[in-house]
Amino acid sequence: MNFDFSEDQKLLQKTARDFLAERSPLQVNREVLESRKDWNPELWKATAEMGWQGAAIPESYGGAGFGHLELALVAMEIGRSLAPIPFGPSVYLATEAILLAGSDAQKQKWLTALASGRAVGTLALAEGPGFRAPASLKTTFSGGKLNGRKVGVPAGHLATVAVVVARSGSGVSLALCDLSSGAVTRTPTESIDPTQPCAELVFKDAPAEALGGEGQGQALLERVLDRAAVLLAFEQLGGAERAFEITRDFTMGRYAFGRPIASFQALKHRMADEYVAVELAKSNCYWGAWALSENDPELALAAPSARVSATQAFELTSVEMVQMHGGVGFTWEYDCHLFYRRAKHQGLVIGTASHWREKLVQRLAAKHAA
Repeated sequence: MNFDFSEDQKLLQKTARDFLAERSPLQVNREVLESRKDWNPELWKATAEMGWQGAAIPESYGGAGFGHLELALVAMEIGRSLAPIPFGPSVYLATEAILLAGSDAQKQKWLTALASGRAVGTLALAEGPGFRAPASLKTTFSGGKLNGRKVGVPAGHLATVAVVVARSGSGVSLALCDLSSGAVTRTPTESIDPTQPCAELVFKDAPAEALGGEGQGQALLERVLDRAAVLLAFEQLGGAERAFEITRDFTMGRYAFGRPIASFQALKHRMADEYVAVELAKSNCYWGAWALSENDPELALAAPSARVSATQAFELTSVEMVQMHGGVGFTWEYDCHLFYRRAKHQGLVIGTASHWREKLVQRLAAKHAA
């Protein structure tokens, strides 16, 4: 039994890595950060031309029609390069929501635009710290109009369309809102990683369409977040692997007392812990990719497992990257802070590791009870 990706899939991954090495080295991330821009539109257009935004979108809607395994490998390379584009919000959240629940007309309109890169999507969920119970949502959707306020919306001021989680009647619904409407006010907010910006959105009778059945939004949201958790985990895995490799090379090339510092046992132990964390995350990510591509019920367990292990691996490798670079690890000139910023941002964007760990425990308990 082969648990690895196919040769064609590995070729796609290599192509993505080579492309990003040329078009999105770490200096591109730094240029966005230092220029106080929010993203790199030219890179976004170039990745769309490669078909990445439409990797999981059927060809009938303008996508490449690859599948989620291929998208996972592309996500991994996006993570390695720290590409300053809103790939996650648009591809893992908005696109997946429309794929799951959109009508044919909605898919024809928005998936075509998202696949081509002409549109950027996002998910508007949070209204404050933490995940709120459905009954506590203040944003409402009624009569085709949205009213309310969402905070921490990833790429909210860049996005063209948003999937908005709102209270509708006695339940929760997802609403598809064109953000170009004058009834939507968008205010950029600070992010720990300015290359992955966020915004506050205020809706005042903003026109919107129901995505999926009314009152079925909570179940649909869980499915969207599970799928996004796997894909984002691959981005985190890519970032963790790259941080580990840079740290390993640095410690092997830096000498103290006439020998590489990588030869000291204390650092060997720490590097070994990093390696184990990355390999554990990789196995969980592979499990998640399989469950996602097969639409298997195990995704309910695989998604939080991948999310938790990848978050832990990326945070560990980014922190150790700073530590093992010594004094220079804290300086602006070295790239350590780029990985630290991205790790912290991605560890929060769809819920913390603690949130996903609790979700995993609850689902395991429910499975055992059944």
